[in-house]
Amino acid sequence: MIRESDAAYMAGLFDGEGSIDFTKRKEKKRSGTYNCRRVSMEISMTDQSVIRWVHEVLGVGTVVKKPRKGLRKNGTKYLMQWRWRCTFRDAYYVCRVMWPYAHTKLPKIQQVIDHYSQEKVIEGNVVSLNEYRKAMSLE
Repeated sequence: MIRESDAAYMAGLFDGEGSIDFTKRKEKKRSGTYNCRRVSMEISMTDQSVIRWVHEVLGVGTVVKKPRKGLRKNGTKYLMQWRWRCTFRDAYYVCRVMWPYAHTKLPKIQQVIDHYSQEKVIEGNVVSLNEYRKAMSLE
């Protein structure tokens, strides 16, 4: 379980350095064109230790080097950036962790939580959120 102080720190970090993509797009698949939801969260920064800590504490997502492009006006290279990123149900889990402490990103966090809060039936497949919550220790 994540400590309250860690969750609050992460929410503040995410409010300042993070982003949430919660969009509906048309995507072509082999069987046709569908309206799909894309849910992703990420934090990018030059301090690798903070990004690794976020990944370690949350236990979800990936950490990658973000490629440097170009030079600054004075001709020096940009610092290497690191990115932590998670998608879909992992993003839902992270939103549930940060929700009580978030401010700036709260409307988007609430959208993600609302999207995953009810059981959904998609082409006859039932996604059991209760089982998912138990597995992720949300309840």
